[in-house]
Amino acid sequence: MKVTIIGGHGKVALLAAAQLAQRGDTVTSIIRNPDHITDIAATGATALVLDVENATATEMAEAFAGADAIVWSAGAGGGNPDRTYAVDRDAAIRSMNAAEIAGTKRYVMVSFLTAATEYLVPLDDPFYPYMAAKIAADEHLRASALDYTILGPGALTLQEPTGRLKPNPDPASDTSTSRANTALAIVAALDEPASIGRTINFSDGDVPVAQVMAEGN
Repeated sequence: MKVTIIGGHGKVALLAAAQLAQRGDTVTSIIRNPDHITDIAATGATALVLDVENATATEMAEAFAGADAIVWSAGAGGGNPDRTYAVDRDAAIRSMNAAEIAGTKRYVMVSFLTAATEYLVPLDDPFYPYMAAKIAADEHLRASALDYTILGPGALTLQEPTGRLKPNPDPASDTSTSRANTALAIVAALDEPASIGRTINFSDGDVPVAQVMAEGN
């Protein structure tokens, strides 16, 4: 499988790229900073330098050429509302349009557990721009013609992977989710046709990752 990961230098993306490359998939990791090329190479992936915040859909489509699947694991990192909207909403939506232009139907979005209007914080909350941006991007993806999977991990940690998840956890509970388990979820979603067209929310738990991707919430 040829997989293109957007936001390739993120912690989850680096782990996912290594897992995919190790099993023999061809991975292209899109990054903004050329200083990160060495880190990408260490995962077994090939780095492609492209600033998705400013790239057009056509430019992204050219970068996606030949890919079997796109994984969005990018983010502005918070702090600047304008840039949050520019990356987490606008660039994400352009990447979906680009995938359609490129003819790459499979698209996996790394979102977060409470990316839904029912959980949206007040407008004056610092977290509002990120939530609103991700919700808008996810809604665009659901309305697209892409074979999508939206992954909604809980509060991300640096814990070691367990390979086991809790599907559809209560957001008011402990939603700790290992980044390594999230990377495993990306790989499992790419392998599981039953994950297409679904939003799969999870935290660390007791159910094997592959089973969660196959059975849903």
